[in-house]
Amino acid sequence: MTTIKLNKKSSDQPVVKTSKAPVRRASNTVRDRSVAPPKVSAPVRNEQPEERKIERQDASNPATARAGQRNHRFDGKPRENARDEDRKNVRPAYSAGSDDRESQPRQARPQGVDTRITPRPDKNEPQYRQAPRRGGKVRDGYDSVNTPQYGAAAKAAYKSTAISTELPRLSKVMAERGICSRREADEWIMNSWVMVDGVIIDTLGTRINPDAEIVISSYAYEVQAETVTIILHKPVGYVSGQAEDGYQPAIVLVHPDNEWLDDPELNQHHQREFQRRYLNGLAPAGRLDIDSTGMLVLTQDGRVARHLIGEDSTVEKEYLVRVEGNLDDEGLKRLNHGLSLDGEKLKPAKVSWQNEDQLRFVLREGKKRQIRRMCEMVGLHVVGLKRVRIGSVNLGKLPVGQWRYLRNGERF
Repeated sequence: MTTIKLNKKSSDQPVVKTSKAPVRRASNTVRDRSVAPPKVSAPVRNEQPEERKIERQDASNPATARAGQRNHRFDGKPRENARDEDRKNVRPAYSAGSDDRESQPRQARPQGVDTRITPRPDKNEPQYRQAPRRGGKVRDGYDSVNTPQYGAAAKAAYKSTAISTELPRLSKVMAERGICSRREADEWIMNSWVMVDGVIIDTLGTRINPDAEIVISSYAYEVQAETVTIILHKPVGYVSGQAEDGYQPAIVLVHPDNEWLDDPELNQHHQREFQRRYLNGLAPAGRLDIDSTGMLVLTQDGRVARHLIGEDSTVEKEYLVRVEGNLDDEGLKRLNHGLSLDGEKLKPAKVSWQNEDQLRFVLREGKKRQIRRMCEMVGLHVVGLKRVRIGSVNLGKLPVGQWRYLRNGERF
C-alpha cells in the first residue's frame, strides 16, 4: 500500500487581497527623512534671560517676593504704592532695562493743591468732558447759535442771558385778534402753519411784537372750516356740561336721530352728514341751568367759544322768564340796573314785561343762576325760564330736544 502525505502551508499573517495599488498624493516638496524636522519655538520676549532666572529664584524667597500684583507693563519690579502712582497727572517713563524706580526724578507737587480733585478747566479750552446742555428757550430770547453750548462759558452765558417776558406770546396775540383760540393756535404753530414777519414759527410759547404781521397757512383754515357749531334746544332735566347728581349732559342728545331735518333754511343739496368726529372737542359755549330750557350752543370752534363766553364778551342773550309775585316800577328799575351779586355790581340789563306774567331779560353777562337770584331780590319767584336768542342767532322753531348745525350765513 502506498501512503501519500499532504503538507498544508500555514502562514501567521492573513492574506489580504487588493484590487488596486494605494494611491499617494503628489507632493512638490520632498522632505529629507534622514534629518529630524525643525522644532517650533515660542516667541522670545524682550527681557534678559538672566533677570528672568533671578526673578524665579527670588520668588521662592519670602524676603524678596513681590508684594503686589504684577503690572501689565511689566518692568521686572513690583508696583509699590500703586494708587499714588495713578493720581499723578504725568507718569514717568522708565526704560526697558531700568531696575531702580527711585532713580527716576519725580515731579514736585504744588503746595496747597490737592491733586485728587480734578482742576477746573479753562473756559476757552475745549471741554472734553462736556457739561450738561442748558435748555435755553427761543421763546425767552435764547440764541442757540451765538451762545456757547458747553463748559464754563455756557454757564456764564446762560446766567447773563436776559429773559424777555414783556412781549406777549404768539398764541395770545392770535386769540386776541380773533384768528383762532389759543388751543388751535398751539396746534397751528406745531404744524408750522403760522408765519410772523416773514419767518415761520414752529416753537410753542414764542413771544412776538404785538404789532407783528401774522400770516396763516391755507391748510389751517381748511382744518378750521371742518369744525362744527351746533344749536340745541335743551330740555329741562339736562345739565349743560358734565354729568352731575345723576343728570345727563346735554351732549348726549347730539346724535343723528335728534337732528332737525325740517329746517326750512336747510340746504338739501349740500346737507352735511353727521360723523362721530363732530363729538370730539364739542363743548358748550355758556351755561343753562338744569331747570331751564332753550338755546344751548355746542361748538368745536375756539373763536365761537371765545366770542360768546370770553372775558371781554358783549354778546346779548335774551330770555323769557315766567314769574310769580308783584313787581312795582322801582323793582323794575333795580332789575335793569342797580343790583349786585357776590359783591360785584351787575352790568346794565334790559328787563321789560312780555305779557302779564312773563318778563323779557336781555343780559350781556352770565353769572350762575343770575336771573333767578335777581328776581328773588325784588320779591319775584321764577316759574319757568327759556333762552330764545344769543347774539343774532334765534332759537326759532327748533323743537325741544333736537339740534341743528349753525348755518353758513349765521353769525353770533
